[in-house]
Amino acid sequence: MRDFSWKYFTLTGDVDAFLLYKEMDQIAVSDTMQDGEEGYGAADPDGEDVPL
Repeated sequence: MRDFSWKYFTLTGDVDAFLLYKEMDQIAVSDTMQDGEEGYGAADPDGEDVPL
Protein backbone atom coordinates (compact mmCIF):
# COMPACT_ATOMS: atom_id res chain seq x y z
CA MET A 1 0.00 0.00 0.00
CA ARG A 2 2.89 2.33 0.79
CA ASP A 3 4.43 1.86 -2.66
CA PHE A 4 1.06 2.34 -4.33
CA SER A 5 0.39 5.61 -2.52
CA TRP A 6 3.85 6.92 -3.52
CA LYS A 7 3.37 5.91 -7.15
CA TYR A 8 -0.09 7.49 -7.20
CA PHE A 9 1.31 10.69 -5.68
CA THR A 10 4.14 10.91 -8.22
CA LEU A 11 1.72 10.42 -11.11
CA THR A 12 -1.05 12.72 -9.90
CA GLY A 13 0.44 15.09 -7.31
CA ASP A 14 -2.48 14.25 -5.01
CA VAL A 15 -1.66 15.57 -1.53
CA ASP A 16 -3.86 12.98 0.19
CA ALA A 17 -1.82 10.20 -1.43
CA PHE A 18 1.36 11.82 -0.10
CA LEU A 19 -0.10 12.10 3.40
CA LEU A 20 -1.11 8.44 3.26
CA TYR A 21 2.43 7.54 2.18
CA LYS A 22 3.95 9.49 5.09
CA GLU A 23 1.53 7.90 7.57
CA MET A 24 2.36 4.42 6.29
CA ASP A 25 6.08 5.25 6.50
CA GLN A 26 5.71 6.35 10.14
CA ILE A 27 3.88 3.13 10.96
CA ALA A 28 6.64 1.08 9.32
CA VAL A 29 9.31 2.91 11.32
CA SER A 30 7.46 2.53 14.62
CA ASP A 31 6.90 -1.19 13.96
CA THR A 32 10.63 -1.78 13.55
CA MET A 33 11.49 -0.04 16.82
CA GLN A 34 11.58 -2.22 19.90
CA ASP A 35 9.85 -1.27 23.14
CA GLY A 36 11.90 1.26 25.07
CA GLU A 37 13.99 2.30 22.08
CA GLU A 38 14.15 6.06 21.69
CA GLY A 39 14.79 6.43 17.97
CA TYR A 40 18.56 6.23 18.00
CA GLY A 41 20.55 4.82 15.14
CA ALA A 42 21.79 7.53 12.80
CA ALA A 43 25.54 7.97 13.17
CA ASP A 44 27.04 11.41 13.45
CA PRO A 45 30.46 12.13 11.85
CA ASP A 46 32.19 10.92 15.03
CA GLY A 47 30.47 7.54 14.73
CA GLU A 48 28.23 7.98 17.76
CA ASP A 49 24.50 7.34 17.64
CA VAL A 50 22.29 10.41 17.58
CA PRO A 51 18.51 10.74 17.92
CA LEU A 52 16.57 10.43 14.67
